[in-house]
Amino acid sequence: MSAVAEPKTEKNYLNVDYSIKSWLTTLDHKRIGILYLVAITIFFMVGGFMALLIRTELATPQGDLLSSDQYNRAFTMHGVVLIFFFLLPSTPAVLGNFLLPIMIGARDVAFPKLNLASWYAFMIGGTLGVISLVLGGIDTGWTFYAPYSSNFSNTPVVWAIAGAFVAGFGNIATAVNFIVTIHKMRAPGLTWFRLPLFVWAQYATAVIGVLGTPVIAITIFLVAFERLTGMGIFDPARGGDPILMQHLFWFYSHPAVYIMILPAMGVTSEMIAAASQKRVFGYEFVAFSSLAIAIIGFLVWGHHLFVSGQSVFAGLVFSVLTFIVAIPSAIKTFNWVATMYKGNLQMNTPMFWAVAFLGLFLIGGLTGLFLSSLATDIHLHDTYFVVAHFHYIMVGGAIIGFIGGLHFWWPKITGRMYPESWGKAGAIMVFTGFSLTFLPQFVLGQLGMPRRYHTYPEEFQILHVLSTGGAYLLGFAMTTIIVYLAWSAKYGKPAPPNPWKAKGLEWETPSPPPTENFTYKVVVTEPAYNYHKDSGGHH
Repeated sequence: MSAVAEPKTEKNYLNVDYSIKSWLTTLDHKRIGILYLVAITIFFMVGGFMALLIRTELATPQGDLLSSDQYNRAFTMHGVVLIFFFLLPSTPAVLGNFLLPIMIGARDVAFPKLNLASWYAFMIGGTLGVISLVLGGIDTGWTFYAPYSSNFSNTPVVWAIAGAFVAGFGNIATAVNFIVTIHKMRAPGLTWFRLPLFVWAQYATAVIGVLGTPVIAITIFLVAFERLTGMGIFDPARGGDPILMQHLFWFYSHPAVYIMILPAMGVTSEMIAAASQKRVFGYEFVAFSSLAIAIIGFLVWGHHLFVSGQSVFAGLVFSVLTFIVAIPSAIKTFNWVATMYKGNLQMNTPMFWAVAFLGLFLIGGLTGLFLSSLATDIHLHDTYFVVAHFHYIMVGGAIIGFIGGLHFWWPKITGRMYPESWGKAGAIMVFTGFSLTFLPQFVLGQLGMPRRYHTYPEEFQILHVLSTGGAYLLGFAMTTIIVYLAWSAKYGKPAPPNPWKAKGLEWETPSPPPTENFTYKVVVTEPAYNYHKDSGGHH
């Protein structure tokens, strides 16, 4: 990179104005990223509490803590809160908002006012979701399957649907902002194949968000409309088609899995490249694999309907396509390992999180192949095997990638370092707690234990006890991480501009960055991850 020298005096975004009004009216993309971080942390704690409630109930075979109705509400609200109000906005809205403009040499996103409006849409949606929780929670499952949700449930379904619906507008606005920003605001010399892989991942995610989110918005709107008016859309008793609802729901919701996991993959590429001090092996393949996942991801939704009434031929087609969509993820995994091979590996905290991501995501991906096959899916459908697979992708992949990214860029965000020993201990505890929670659930599912039951035969108790113990360890680990990161933001050692010796424009700014990101004109003159120039790494 080349640039005009920086002036000696500058104000970073944290020191301009600390008033609440300045934060709630800010147009600075970095502050909006922080606002999202605070909000999703609160939602994460609410959803996490629900998870511990569920696992506490399942420690014994009898329903002695929650009734069946209370249990239905607990697992539904766990899913609704963590998927719609944590996982979907986590990495794109927090790390994407904070880092994307800096990574491409821009001073902000293309539409700063729309960026702030997207946060308000998210907060209004989250508030409506919380209202449904205060009113007793809903019992439909996070998928809102009709006709139960549109006709029979006596819970405040419309409030939760309204929350997800409004929050979706925030996701669409953020996605539009990112697409335009990447297309139109890159620094001179920053060609597409000089972009960091994190930016490629955010771009692919934004494309999915723009194309897919309107479909789920219309679908859940129709569920609420049928519930409020009695018109037959999905309820067969009224002339509707419940299978149509599932097709519409999963046409978005399977690509939504990639909205959650693709940004975490981009984070992992950055962490592994920095820790290996090497250019990412097969950079172009990793970049294009993000786009391939985005495109093929729209063609596999029918694997959720293998036992729901679609034809065997359609199931066969969706099965083949699902195996195909695994290929781009396999390409990424192979290339990450090849990047580490013969690299000058730095086993710092971000690398611990990257390794945890690799191990857990690999298990999640491989177990997905069992559910992609019609024969094995008939046995495993709606069992704890599905629960375990889903969480290995969503928690083992998406959440661990997000937390790893927080550890990687935390010095840049706050200007402070967290204690390395605590960061590594956090990664080890999360990996251990997560594995103890969900590995037994693969066995439970293979033995035929159905999900969403709050009582079960006594012979399954030992596996459930292991799972519950793991959940408490995982909860303790997550709480520890929140505490030491919050502590370090105020009391940590001042961070240098580039503590990991990483490459990228964000590491050429002070920590934390100036309000306008760059007080000089940025001109990019070298490829991404050009480590070989300084450290003898491979180009």
